[in-house]
Parts: sequence; C-alpha cells; structure tokens
Amino acid sequence: MAYDNKPSQDLFDYHQAVARGGVGMTTLAYASVSQSGLSFKGQLWMREEIVPALRQITDAVHAQGAKCSIQLGHCGNMTHRSTCACMPMGASGGFNIYSPTFVRKMSLKDIDKLVEDFGIAVNLARKAGFDCVEIHAGHGYLISQFLSPYTNHRRDEYGGSLQNRMRLMQRVIRRVLEAAADDMAVIVKMNMHDGFRSGMQQEECLEVAKELERLGVHAIVLSAGFVSKAPMEVMRGAMPLRTLAYYTDWRTMWWFKALMPIAGRILIPSVPYSEGYFLEEAKLFRAALKLPLIYVGGLVSLDKMEEVLSEGFDALQLARALIHDTDFVNKLHSGEITRSGCRHSNYCIARMFTLDMKCSECVPDLPAKLRREVEN
Repeated sequence: MAYDNKPSQDLFDYHQAVARGGVGMTTLAYASVSQSGLSFKGQLWMREEIVPALRQITDAVHAQGAKCSIQLGHCGNMTHRSTCACMPMGASGGFNIYSPTFVRKMSLKDIDKLVEDFGIAVNLARKAGFDCVEIHAGHGYLISQFLSPYTNHRRDEYGGSLQNRMRLMQRVIRRVLEAAADDMAVIVKMNMHDGFRSGMQQEECLEVAKELERLGVHAIVLSAGFVSKAPMEVMRGAMPLRTLAYYTDWRTMWWFKALMPIAGRILIPSVPYSEGYFLEEAKLFRAALKLPLIYVGGLVSLDKMEEVLSEGFDALQLARALIHDTDFVNKLHSGEITRSGCRHSNYCIARMFTLDMKCSECVPDLPAKLRREVEN
C-alpha cells in the first residue's frame, strides 16, 4: 500500500483500523533503508520526504492507544533494476531466478554504506514518531543472504565461517542500537531454519540468536523460510497459483505468469499448515535464550495464543487474522469470538505481489474461478 514508495491513505486506514481493533503495537512492513533495497514498487523507502506522512500514521495509531513499529530491511538480490533503479546486489554475485536478474557482489564500500543507511533509517523512524524498529534479518532478505551459506559464497571477512557470515548483521545491529539510543525499542526478525538442505539449519540459527542477545537487542521474532527458495516455509499451506497468475502483470512478469500453470507447484511447493506451526521449534529457542521472544506463525485461536504465552513467549505477532478482520483482538477480548474466520487459502499472499493485500472475503467481485480456488 506504499504507492510510489510512500505512505498512502490505504496504508493509513489499515494501521489505524488495526490499532483501533485492539493490538498493542502495529508494524509498518516492509520499509527499505534505501532505494536499492526495494523488492516491490509498492513498498516504503525511508527518506526525509516521507517523514510527515509517516508521522500522520504514528499519530493516528497513538491516538487509538497502541504503539507503532516499522520493519526496516534491504532485500538484497530479490529485486530488479526496474524496481530498485540499479543493478541488484547481494552477499555474492550471480543470477537470481526470483526476479530474474543478474546480481553483483557487494563491495566493502557497499557494506559500509548499508550499515550507515540502517542508522539513518532509525533516526528517520524516530522523527516519524515510531516507538520501535524491527530489523528484518530473515526470510532470505539481505542480512539473511549474508548469514546463509546458500547465498553467501564470499571469501573475505564476510564469508566462510558462521562468525564471518554474522559480521554484517553485527555491524548493522550495533549501528541500529546506537541510533535507537534509549528511547526506541529494537526487535529483530530472524530464521530458526532456512527450509532447505543447503541453507542455514537450526543449530547455526540458534548461534545467531545468542549473538543477537549478546549484542543487546530488546526482543527477537522467531520465523523461518527463504522467499526465493522456500517461500511457503514462511506462510505454510499452498500458494493459490490461479490467483497468483491472475493478478500478475503480463508487461513486467510475463515469464512468471506463463510458468505458473506449468511449473507452479515445482517453483512454489506446498508446505503443510497447522495452527502454531513454528511453536515446537520456537520452544527450543525459548529454552536456550533469556531475552524476550515474540512468537509468529499461524495463530488464529484464543486457545493456541494462550498456549504460546504459557510457554514463556512475551508477545504474539499476527498478520492474516488481522487482514481478515482488523477488529479480531477486540472480539477476542469481548468474547464475541474465540477463533479467526481466516481459512488460510493464502489468497491475500497471492494478491500482494501486485495489489494491496486483502482477504478474499473482502473482495465482493472476486472472479468465479478464483472463488472456486479459494474454496478448494
């Protein structure tokens, strides 16, 4: 909903509605720290000119009694020149089929600039009235690309051993904490596993979490998956391929639209969904760490939320349940409902690649073929 890479009325309306609906904090996501980190045309890019519009959102959220956070990151190789206005860059060079595009290896000067861009973005977030920043270090975005041996083939001090692969993350987090000072919270979203054999596994991810704790971040959001390699590991279930192809623009993604009917299940394999699908693995991290942990992953019922909190997690992060109904939390509080009506068809996710994110139940003119897919 960040049309032209800046806040829109739609973005304002959504976050105000979620705040009014009872959440403790709502997070604007995702906001790139620089233009080179944009993975979609409708994403926020942190710069001085959008601060007043961001301030309108944070003021509205605060007026509803909630806090406001912003997720800061850089997509690395998951973009295209037409989106980020430069040749995409990553931990290593090569070709990224996700875009598809050639990618250049980041230089040491690029890394220095990236670290400073994170610091600048945090200071802009403060000016815009945010209470918290969430640093995206998972899902195959740039920090994750440095952490994962799948995308990091460097032979300098940023590649090879896990200690070297963590070096970029360490520098970014130190700069973010410095900029956040004592008046902003710093949360990090990271992987518990990448979701495939050649990526990061649980053991290394636990070491990353321990390093984040040592660095002094205030909380960690435990997730998993790699958008360009194992996308449904993040969200679980099946991608509605007919919906994805229907909303894909022929002019910019003709190859993707053509491939979906033929090879969609190979490119985007399904991963079984169950409520609270990350909980068992997250409990292992809970046992090994002392800092606050935030659970995310398929929460739709009051019973499961209470179970997660009883396991020692400090907060819950929701997405699809709130996209389905922005009043979800208030309805849980009042006893009107005990479970979200979200059925995890993933229509909202298939739609978000080219349009604003909406639940299928909020689209009255949904074509019959898409309605059938959602029902199936």
